[in-house]
Amino acid sequence: MSIDNENRQFTFAYQAPAAPAAPAKSRRRFVMPVVAAVIAGAVAGGVSSVAVSRLGQTSTVVINNAQSVNWVTGVAAKAMPSVVTISVGASTSGGSGSGVVLTKDGLILTNAHVVTLDGATNKVSIEIKTSTGIVTTATVVGIDPTNDLAVIKASGTFVPIEFGDSSKVNVGDNVVAIGAPLGLEESVTTGILSSLNRTIQVASSAVNDGTLQLWSGSGAAPVSLRVLQTDAAINPGNSGGALLNSKGQLIGINVAIASAGSSTSGSQSGSIGVGFSIPSNIAKRISDQLIKGGKASHALLGALVTDATSSDSVAAFSNGAKIVKLTPGGAAERGGLKVDDVVVKFNGQVVSSASELTAEVRLEAANSKATIVVVRGGQQVTVTVTLGDAANAK
Repeated sequence: MSIDNENRQFTFAYQAPAAPAAPAKSRRRFVMPVVAAVIAGAVAGGVSSVAVSRLGQTSTVVINNAQSVNWVTGVAAKAMPSVVTISVGASTSGGSGSGVVLTKDGLILTNAHVVTLDGATNKVSIEIKTSTGIVTTATVVGIDPTNDLAVIKASGTFVPIEFGDSSKVNVGDNVVAIGAPLGLEESVTTGILSSLNRTIQVASSAVNDGTLQLWSGSGAAPVSLRVLQTDAAINPGNSGGALLNSKGQLIGINVAIASAGSSTSGSQSGSIGVGFSIPSNIAKRISDQLIKGGKASHALLGALVTDATSSDSVAAFSNGAKIVKLTPGGAAERGGLKVDDVVVKFNGQVVSSASELTAEVRLEAANSKATIVVVRGGQQVTVTVTLGDAANAK
């Protein structure tokens, strides 16, 4: 879809799996192994140092001058063994993306649109390649199109990523993205977190009778994702890769980019410094459920909502999600919500539109409790609701 942001048009786009890059000519290079070693990051700008210690593991980060490594070098050396390149093939198409290692025995987290070739098919062959050059096959464990996440299983022994707490990040935090943009393996980019709790709308990556398209504002309902925004360069092929904090901990799974204007010849344009990542806390919950049972649960509010307008009297709030219909016996009705209530907060997060509320609800597990603040008759009212199960929606 496109939105008008300060009179400029932006299109939210998935990183479609990129065609693998042509193999580079063999050349000699010096690779400094990091074995039970410590790479101290620079303290410039107030950034704390990063210690890297991977006993028995070798990093493939190229070091030309060991005396001038910085915190980015440290993050890359620590996390690179835990990020893989994923190649996906089908009978008539193929693509590539990235993935993050979850367990030593080869469970890997990536985007659903990577392993379904943008929702085109679930009949694919998958290969993964580690930073040390090991190539092996993988199979799908589970897919969650609602949050565009998937878990695959590869054979071998791997280095799991270290998870960070995405609920504790701040705007301005330094971040590093690692993945395979445009098929260029082991690429490292850096930037900051530009915004938190951003909501974007994209087409579903669920396999259907067509291919995944950008949501145009009409047709089938889009998927609303609540994401972190970063200016670290993210391009097609970064999908499923890692967004890391200055300690080398995973805080997000890279999922989408914004493109200025329309691309030509059907190809995607590159990074304009607006990329999006699924928060690590959400990725952890979904991946745990996919590993355990092959599918993830999502909450259901049981209410039809629309964007509130200035005539809805939302007190000190200028926006919100207006309830226009309640599902009989649904979670919203049972919790005491009413038609014409305007939802302005959900579990402490400000809600300024219907899509933001939808994204917030679907981040929660089925049957979980939620605290909701609404404006009713010009007054704020707080209610506690036990959410339903989206799997039971009709």
